[in-house]
Amino acid sequence: MPASGEAFTITTPLYYVNAAPHMGSAYPTIAADVVSRYQRLAGRNVHFLTGTDEHGEKIATAAAARGLSPQAHCDAIAEEYKLLWAALDISYDHFVRTTEPKHAELVREVLRHVWDSGDIYKADYEGWYCVGCEEYKDEKEMDDHRNCPTHRTPCSHRKEGNYFFRLSKYQKEIEELLASETFVQPVSRRNELLALTREGLRDFSISRSAVEWGIKFPQDESHTVYVWFDALNGYLSGLAPAGTPPTAEALSSHGWPASTHVIGKDILRFHAVYWPAMLLSAGLPLPQRVFGHGFLTKDGLKMGKSLGNVIDPVALVGAYGPDAVRLYFLKEIAFGQDGDFSEARFRDVVNAALANNIGNMLNRTLALLAKNCGGAIPADMGSALPSDHALVTAAREQVEVARKAYESMAFHDAIEAILLLCSKGNGYIDEVKPWALLKSGTEEDKATAALALATVLELLRVAAVALMPVTPRLSKAVHMQLGFTVQQVSALSWADTVWGGLKQGHATTAEPVPVFGRLDGDFVTEASPAASDAAAAGPAAGAAAGGAGGAKKGGKGGGGQTAAEQQLAKEAKAAKKAQVQKAQAQKAADAAALKGAAAGQ
Repeated sequence: MPASGEAFTITTPLYYVNAAPHMGSAYPTIAADVVSRYQRLAGRNVHFLTGTDEHGEKIATAAAARGLSPQAHCDAIAEEYKLLWAALDISYDHFVRTTEPKHAELVREVLRHVWDSGDIYKADYEGWYCVGCEEYKDEKEMDDHRNCPTHRTPCSHRKEGNYFFRLSKYQKEIEELLASETFVQPVSRRNELLALTREGLRDFSISRSAVEWGIKFPQDESHTVYVWFDALNGYLSGLAPAGTPPTAEALSSHGWPASTHVIGKDILRFHAVYWPAMLLSAGLPLPQRVFGHGFLTKDGLKMGKSLGNVIDPVALVGAYGPDAVRLYFLKEIAFGQDGDFSEARFRDVVNAALANNIGNMLNRTLALLAKNCGGAIPADMGSALPSDHALVTAAREQVEVARKAYESMAFHDAIEAILLLCSKGNGYIDEVKPWALLKSGTEEDKATAALALATVLELLRVAAVALMPVTPRLSKAVHMQLGFTVQQVSALSWADTVWGGLKQGHATTAEPVPVFGRLDGDFVTEASPAASDAAAAGPAAGAAAGGAGGAKKGGKGGGGQTAAEQQLAKEAKAAKKAQVQKAQAQKAADAAALKGAAAGQ
């Protein structure tokens, strides 16, 4: 367990604002937020930084296509990121924008340090450039037609005179860094990058003479700073107040070096090779860990704005809420591996985990306690059971599994451990059958039943604390139903996962309500099964399908949409607008139904 008060800094990528955020942007941000929340519970002084990368050729092109100035375009997209992060309950401490004056000043200062180190020189360069990646590509990094494999667009041949950074000078240091088993994770990513580095590092361009939308190169203002040299320094400018000099001593009081950079595997080289070399040249400390997560995919391809195969996170969180989205992507996809998205699978997973395993168990247990015990905990749970009781032991073991998993960013393991604990609670209450004991009439049976109910509620309290980094709203709702105040919830720490928090006489809610309703209704990111069948059957069948659900965007092959597809697309647009209100109404109906069912037990 980390020492209380110890600094912990985590960053997401600085997201490129060529278009609105999508689920591929939200995924690593959710992961970083979960780590931040866990580390805060563990007592560490957390700096969670996210932000936007706003310079470069691709940004200027995107702005022109919208008829906006680059700055106006960046302002609008940056605001969309902030709104999405709020909707997803992202608890960041710092949001950096690379068009901020304090960022530009820090970049120029870092460049002066690197220049003084003798690590910048001017030279001509000729090669194949991908605007989407904002980098030159080697022949082996393109397909036979010189297309970028990530963006599936042709690379353009360019020749220009630029300023270069002497990356090759740091060959030995970077190899030694990558040889460490802790710097790049997961291990498979480290091995790939180390092999590539051992082939020999080559100097790279850090200026552009043909790009106007960027920070002026301080030694030659006819050039702008290369977008990657610019953006990587956002990890420093985002942490430090304006005017902070880029020195190790000055930055250390603001959270640098980073404990963890969370980034996509496609930009691992920039973060684990280029960035450390830049920091070494500037005399600054290196980040402790770079974690390269996998891709979210759709139809087998990396999800990305350039390919247009993205999932709209606004629609997803609007329909299902932030906890459902957060839990699904971190439970179903091992962080570091690729994972495909299916809305049907999404619903099944979330309903099983949150509505059934946790929500239903809490609601029926509280209802029985309220009806038969006045809602009061009958015994001090710290001493009412022996330390080797099956559920006390399970709680202790699964909480420790979750703790280790959070530390190593194995979120799926942490979630599975907590859900396993909840499953044991469900099994226990089904085995003891307290509702039957309460009906038997004997005082002994009633006492046994009351203790069983309190035991399950204590287990749920422990699980809610352990799951709080992933599902903050659900965990808060569980605690409120258990009778804790908002202030008590805000003061929770990881130490509260220890068994024994519920005390004798503690009053739970008098009127239990479900904390999580089942997910159903129309799909919002793809066609529902009924709509897909109707579209396949033809226009008449598609029109007859009526409100079967939303249509999948795009489609395979060429040509226009059929009448059925046009109808389904129209319905999808209308369904998205109404989805939030429908989901709220459904949750209210679920609450009434479950409350009635619990009262009848």
